[in-house]
Amino acid sequence: MAFESLSDKLQTALRGLTKKGILTETDVDIMLREVRLALLEADVNIKIIKEFITDVKMQAVGEKVLKSMTASQQVVKIVNEELTKLMGSVAVEITYPTAGPSVLMMVGLQGAGKTTQTGKIANFLRKKDKKKPLLVACDIYRPAAVDQLKTLGKQLDIPVFEKGVDVSPVEIAKEAMQYAREFGHDLVILDTAGRLHINEALMDELTQVKTVANPNEILLVVDAMTGQDAVNVAQSFHNQLSLTGVVLTKLDGDTRGGAALSIRKVTNVPIKFIGLGEKLDELEIFHPERMASRILGMGDIMSLIERASDEMDEEEDMKLAEKMMAGQFDFNDFLKQMKMMKRMGGLGSIMKMLPGVGGNKMPDVDPKLMARTEAIVYSMTEKERRNPSIINQSRKDRLAKGAGVSLTQVNALIKQHADMQKMMKMFSNMDPKQMERAAQAMQRGGAGGMNMPGMPSANRAARRGKGKGRGGFRF
Repeated sequence: MAFESLSDKLQTALRGLTKKGILTETDVDIMLREVRLALLEADVNIKIIKEFITDVKMQAVGEKVLKSMTASQQVVKIVNEELTKLMGSVAVEITYPTAGPSVLMMVGLQGAGKTTQTGKIANFLRKKDKKKPLLVACDIYRPAAVDQLKTLGKQLDIPVFEKGVDVSPVEIAKEAMQYAREFGHDLVILDTAGRLHINEALMDELTQVKTVANPNEILLVVDAMTGQDAVNVAQSFHNQLSLTGVVLTKLDGDTRGGAALSIRKVTNVPIKFIGLGEKLDELEIFHPERMASRILGMGDIMSLIERASDEMDEEEDMKLAEKMMAGQFDFNDFLKQMKMMKRMGGLGSIMKMLPGVGGNKMPDVDPKLMARTEAIVYSMTEKERRNPSIINQSRKDRLAKGAGVSLTQVNALIKQHADMQKMMKMFSNMDPKQMERAAQAMQRGGAGGMNMPGMPSANRAARRGKGKGRGGFRF
């Protein structure tokens, strides 16, 4: 997750508050002292920290809050709201002109990932807004920059306009605009040159490209790991070019977070996108309220739903749900679910976006286990995948050798699949009240409230078919 260290410290500070019944002003002061230290360590602008702490305290020590029966929850809510406000309150998306191609001009220093983000944004807007993008190679100075953009274009199947390295960026931008109009491209994204530091020559050239291309969006790409330096870079570019947005990269690691929490407040330029990994589909619109919730461990259900909907085919999903409820979930379906989960970032990434889970330390999901499971399924014949009940001892021996795993691991996977089928059959036979009790029991901790598949009592109940209602579980 992005800026995990900051997230841990803020959650610890607020957790101490929520354990208390009645709050005093002293309790709030102690919490805010911890919050202040966390923000300082995250390299957030000192002036912003002072304003943030003052705003939170002013609201948190009000008579209505401290004397409330839910004082601690209200203080957490105030911190969440102020954190959201700090990052811009609402998402600001790309704007499009009423006529002619939309032009995005990508700017930034070298090393921030500008060329990669150019490809990511083109891919994102092509899918989301049904655009027909054209990438333009205006960086003629960095070695292999043109080739890098051409490679990205080939991977994404998006055309790249380039004139080599002997034509000026201004002329390239001018010709690209003519080309876009002629061939019906309604989105032009200019990948401009960066430097190791801001200088007059860089800004002069960018100003000329801006004049020729007349972009409706000028997006600065900044490395979130540079902390406060990213804010200074943003301010300099904004003074010269009047930025319309920022793209924060490298938010998939434990970054300090200072850039995300400072950049909007200092520059008044919205963060429009965040890069969350190296893959070309790992890009998200920046939602301040969702990011605040993630930082405070409150989950991010909306982003999880959007991520899932991108990966799911509605008709296919309905068929799968029907098969699962009928207990006909085979190993082909199992494999599809694993692949979808991997595309969504893996189980660990998904769990962190769930309310009540994101704030807890989740054990890392071993990618070797996923690979091992896939190897076993791929070693099966099509007949075995569709009908696992035929997998006898000799077949298990063959699967273990074919996948390079132990017989115990093959047995464990087949048992896990059988348990899933039993569980789904049981749920399908329950009435609504039983299902509600089952869900509540699982929320309380699984085995503590109900017998889960794989446990002897659950299997015995399933075989007997006893219990209240039509199901095999007893609550």
